[in-house]
Amino acid sequence: MASVDVVIPVLNEEHSLPRCIEQLRDSLSTSLPQHQCRIVVADNGSTDGTLDVAKAEASAHPAQVAYVHLDVRGRGRALRKAWLESDADVVSYMDVDLSTGLDAFPAMVNGIVEDGYHVAFGSRLAKGAHIKRSPKREVISRTYNLMIRALMQTRFRDAQCGFKALSRGAAQALVPTIVNNHWFFDTELLVIAEKRGFRMLEVPVTWDEDADTRVKIMPTVMEDLKGLARLRWGGIPEVEPPKGLRE
Repeated sequence: MASVDVVIPVLNEEHSLPRCIEQLRDSLSTSLPQHQCRIVVADNGSTDGTLDVAKAEASAHPAQVAYVHLDVRGRGRALRKAWLESDADVVSYMDVDLSTGLDAFPAMVNGIVEDGYHVAFGSRLAKGAHIKRSPKREVISRTYNLMIRALMQTRFRDAQCGFKALSRGAAQALVPTIVNNHWFFDTELLVIAEKRGFRMLEVPVTWDEDADTRVKIMPTVMEDLKGLARLRWGGIPEVEPPKGLRE
């Protein structure tokens, strides 16, 4: 049996969070009964009642739900804190809207625990994926991922699907090398991992676009382009893949 932390980074999600936790608790108990799973709400800078909701859920389900809190915003910053402070064998994350089908999650976890992958990630562009989203976001996503592959000479197809898992050893090695604390965190993680020889598993997912997404396209695009330029011409950090699940 392995321990698995599922981090949910949140910003002002007091209304969405209870449903997410309930659905996720039910799914994990049936799809991964052989592992010890815990949901970790990572509140980063919320100004509504999100933190109170997280505390109430953790109090009601102490074995299944925990939380961390940061006063400063940033999804990457929230993941950095939650993953580096975790003692779980596998650390992961998914978005609070659960746009990605949970049926793909066991494949990611078992890929790490049973097959020895360092990083597993959901892909909306891999063969076998099923997605529903607007033509505008489809074009932006495909263009961005083609740009990553052209500039960085990488093989992975989808950098920004909010559905990723790492062994504890991989997280402890990779996360401190990541500079970005916001949306580019995901891309930077995968680029460094592939370039430095980490074993990576790309899992096709079912994905349904959330019409209420908080992502602001143009600022995110600019952040991503700056991050790619930094990695392309500033160099990839040196980091060694871990030898085992927990190392």
